[in-house]
Amino acid sequence: MAVIVTNSVETGAHNKGVTKELLVEFYRLMYLSRRIDDREIMLKRQQKIYFQISGAGHEALQVAAGKAMRSGYDWFSLYYRDRALCLALGCTADEMLLQAVGAATDPYSGGRQMPTHWSSTERHIIGISSSTTTQLLHAVGCAEAGRYFAKHPEAAAVPEGINFDYRRFTNVTFHGDEVALTTVGEGSTSQGEFWEALNTASNQKLPVIFCVEDNGYAISTPREVNTPGGSISKLVANFPNFHFAEVDGTDPEASYNCFAEAVAYCRAGKGPAFVHAHCVRLYSHSLSDDDKLYRTAEERDADALRDPIHKFQMRLLRENVLTAEEITALEHKVDQEVEAASERALAAPLPEVSSITEHVYSEDLNPTDPAIATQPEFEGGDRTMADLINHCLHDEMHRDPRIVIYGEDVADASRTDALEEVKGKGGVFKLTAGLQREFGSERVFNSPLAEANIVGRAFGYAIRGMKPVVEIQFFDYIWPAMHQIRNELSVMRWRTNGDWACPVVIRVPIGGYLTGGAVYHSGSGESIFTHLPGLRVVFPSNALDANGLLRTAIRCADPVLFLEHKRLYRETHDRAPYPGPEYIIPFGKARTVREGSDLTVITYGAVVPRALQAAMRAEREHNISVEILDLRTLAPYDWEAIAESVRKTSRVIVAHEDMLSWGYGAEIAARIADELFDDLDAPVRRVASMDTYVAYQPILEDAILPQPEHLLQAMVELKKY
Repeated sequence: MAVIVTNSVETGAHNKGVTKELLVEFYRLMYLSRRIDDREIMLKRQQKIYFQISGAGHEALQVAAGKAMRSGYDWFSLYYRDRALCLALGCTADEMLLQAVGAATDPYSGGRQMPTHWSSTERHIIGISSSTTTQLLHAVGCAEAGRYFAKHPEAAAVPEGINFDYRRFTNVTFHGDEVALTTVGEGSTSQGEFWEALNTASNQKLPVIFCVEDNGYAISTPREVNTPGGSISKLVANFPNFHFAEVDGTDPEASYNCFAEAVAYCRAGKGPAFVHAHCVRLYSHSLSDDDKLYRTAEERDADALRDPIHKFQMRLLRENVLTAEEITALEHKVDQEVEAASERALAAPLPEVSSITEHVYSEDLNPTDPAIATQPEFEGGDRTMADLINHCLHDEMHRDPRIVIYGEDVADASRTDALEEVKGKGGVFKLTAGLQREFGSERVFNSPLAEANIVGRAFGYAIRGMKPVVEIQFFDYIWPAMHQIRNELSVMRWRTNGDWACPVVIRVPIGGYLTGGAVYHSGSGESIFTHLPGLRVVFPSNALDANGLLRTAIRCADPVLFLEHKRLYRETHDRAPYPGPEYIIPFGKARTVREGSDLTVITYGAVVPRALQAAMRAEREHNISVEILDLRTLAPYDWEAIAESVRKTSRVIVAHEDMLSWGYGAEIAARIADELFDDLDAPVRRVASMDTYVAYQPILEDAILPQPEHLLQAMVELKKY
């Protein structure tokens, strides 16, 4: 694919005025959208499809938005009501009805997502989820990436000779005046990610159009309950750099002119736009809802009088744009189109059960392949884990101009003039120190204090072909980003049947054993994330592994959660020389830290050195030979190495810093008991933290977290069994 750059401010058909042909096309698309809705409702009642949610009442606004923008040129981060908008961008009745029946040939998801979950790489419709606000931050990150490529076109082309690297498959197409459109219902404006997206778009003057499709209800919750004062426009009116507009979303021409102005404003680089469109919801929220339970007949009748299709039909007749016969002929043709599409969809093949596991991870780039491993080329003296992580980030940023690094406090100083006087922050643990000075503020910068903002924007960056390596300052504060990680990042490839991918790296300091951390700075919880298919989870225990595994993470085609234990950042026992800029360790390959014959300890992170201390005491004081296996990556994990060691020693302890109950070790222990039972001479033992949070007082913290003496006691007891 060629790299395309343009700085044209031509905005499309609206510059020519709203012609008769365009008015007729508005009506055709609006009617087509409604008839697909009605066909799906009929099929649902016949139990031929399994869910239905409509865009009835939103059609006029949506076809106007689609026609004011450029399919396959601009970018679209939409939500599930936007059927008419997607039709205006080129989606078809066949595509939509194939998704409704869950066909194998459903081009949006291959039968994996419910109807109205649009996705099209060709049209730049970013695959949507059922989440109702996450997409706004994706549009922001997408716009940031587009701006970056416009300024740095050299980053868009894949260099020759790349071996193991997510980039090797993708040249990036971009345009200097492209615009991102994101849509949302007024109910979702109460979500924090709505405000986070507006903040960043405003601060950076990004070419993003935010369209609120206000139909007055968030399922059964009316506008005045959801929105203080009943008007989202009044609440956002003081955001700087925005073009604001409020429009009757049941009038396609007014909506088109409104969008034309918003698009022109964004294309000209003036900043973002906010379009508040007043629509009606003519059907219930979905067929799982009955709006007669909470809306009066009078209210429903009043909305029916504002039906955009009926209103527009009357206008076309009144203004002699079409005759009654011409309207009838147009509608008949659309009816036939929808009926034929429905018949084809019902006859389409269903997905094969064998396809379920396809596209959970990249099939093109395998980070577990032993062939990607390289040998270190050491130079210099021993360095800490913090040093070698910084070295890896430095090397990879030199190698790949698509990498951006951001998070809370990761820059040396947001006010760059201060760098003439100050040393610079470079992260609360100093792991990104000096990167902004060397690579500039476009590539290393501070984010707002908003974790969902960090990950949601990274999603948009990655969709556009960039490589965001972001930092969550402490693991204990990752939870506001969980919605983005679980519902978007980890599942994007699978739910779009392999069409989209988000190879984001999220670096996260984690863990205790540092006095004073307490509840909100010393926690673990990695097992929650290993439960997410599609997400790689890495947890190194020493400087050399951290360097090699981080390089693998950055070059990986899947999203990676890279956990860095804070206690290990500057320890003396785990240091190593710099291994060179091409040192790579495959995922899913455990390391034998210590050979032994009497029992195996399977562990990772900061428990590795504690297990080593316990093992040396066990041998010295009790003549017990302990083998220690450091998993290094938790998803995937090295089952072959585990099985080999357990068969060798016949006794096993699984040890980790997270809580004992429902912890990561439970899966390993269960699988050993299930598959290696005949090789065991004793029950599988677990050593982990107490089922509580980490306390501030060191005496309490020491009792809560697994210590060498806890491990030693388990070793002695297990050997006696």
